[in-house]
Amino acid sequence: MPGSIKKTLTLNDALKITNRKAVSTMVKPVGSLCNLDCSYCYYLDKASLYDHHQPKMDFKLLEEYIKQYISANDVPEVTFCWHGGEPLLAGIDYYRRAIAFQNKYRGSKKIINTLQTNGILVNNEWCDFFRGNNFLVGVSLDGPKDIHDKYRRDKRGEPTFDRVMKAVEVMANRGVEYNILCTVNSMSEGRGAEVYLFLRSVTRFIQFLPVLEHVARGDNTGKMYIVQPGTEGSEPAPWSVSAKGFGQFMIDVFNQWIVNDVGRVFVQLFDSTLARWCGLDAGLCSMNETCGEALVVEHNGDVYSCDHFVYPENKLGNIKTSSIRDMMNIPAQVAFGINKRNSLPGECLRCRYYFACRGECPKHRFATTAPGEKGLNTLCEGYKAFFSHVSPYMEFMREQLSHLKPPADVISWARQRLKASK
Repeated sequence: MPGSIKKTLTLNDALKITNRKAVSTMVKPVGSLCNLDCSYCYYLDKASLYDHHQPKMDFKLLEEYIKQYISANDVPEVTFCWHGGEPLLAGIDYYRRAIAFQNKYRGSKKIINTLQTNGILVNNEWCDFFRGNNFLVGVSLDGPKDIHDKYRRDKRGEPTFDRVMKAVEVMANRGVEYNILCTVNSMSEGRGAEVYLFLRSVTRFIQFLPVLEHVARGDNTGKMYIVQPGTEGSEPAPWSVSAKGFGQFMIDVFNQWIVNDVGRVFVQLFDSTLARWCGLDAGLCSMNETCGEALVVEHNGDVYSCDHFVYPENKLGNIKTSSIRDMMNIPAQVAFGINKRNSLPGECLRCRYYFACRGECPKHRFATTAPGEKGLNTLCEGYKAFFSHVSPYMEFMREQLSHLKPPADVISWARQRLKASK
């Protein structure tokens, strides 16, 4: 019965906890410090946790973090994810020192570095560093100029699109491996095909991230603060995408991709969806049954359960006094991870698409079911529409893979199918 799962610890849960080989972290060397003032940023407010004083992680602490993190991973490859705020504000020499620390403690392990940037500070020197040290760089770009500049402005309120495009051009010319992270917000609604066609001219690797935040207003000031599910008096933020709008956006993107670009352009949600249709791990935390596998390490060594849950109640400790390995396995973090599944309404567990969606990210669970059960993902309607639309194409590609044939064969079949439906 779906209700009986509410306090369940499954065999898979137990095996993962007792036989954990890999640990993942997102490190924020300058905390939430950033040179932009994006309207929808859920991290800028985190400066208040540190009285708006966020010096960059000092070299002694950086070395301790790198030492602990490599040691905590009993796997041949260890991936570092440098994030922010804007991580490039730490300066290029900071990352040269980080590479030196990685080489000091890596042993026989292979080190992989990824970094997410808004692109504003990227120049030839940064690009040569990225290429020389095999960094995979994620660049935030929300689509064409009018969409991108709506919410992604600098501290002076100036638009940033032209500067980001210049950064992308420099990276492409200098041979840097990069992908694009594109948010889907209220400005994006109804423009999925347009956004996709623009982005595929920039890169072959695209991640779409729905922007769905609730806000509360500060006492006396009226300023909006992003809050977590369950906060009394919260309301949807004006930049949030609607459930229907998000679903249609991804359908419109998919309809372009499926008839032109399978095997040529890689969209994270489509890859993860196909993996779920094939019974494989999605490789995307929001589509996994449980979460809590990616800790956040702040500039002062504080560790939190997840990038989207940097709240006092989700603080696990500090690397100065506790190890990353131990914090990953404390009861609070175990509970945080399995509650992704155990806190879902029964309606979700009975849904035909639960195998693919898994309730999506807990940070989006502001809605209630028709019978009044809390914890429903606000994007549910959109995801259902998306999964229903892509289902026949996923089944076709799954069949292809089962016969060791390329999924890209779906293109001609999809063209005929979509043409017939018009």
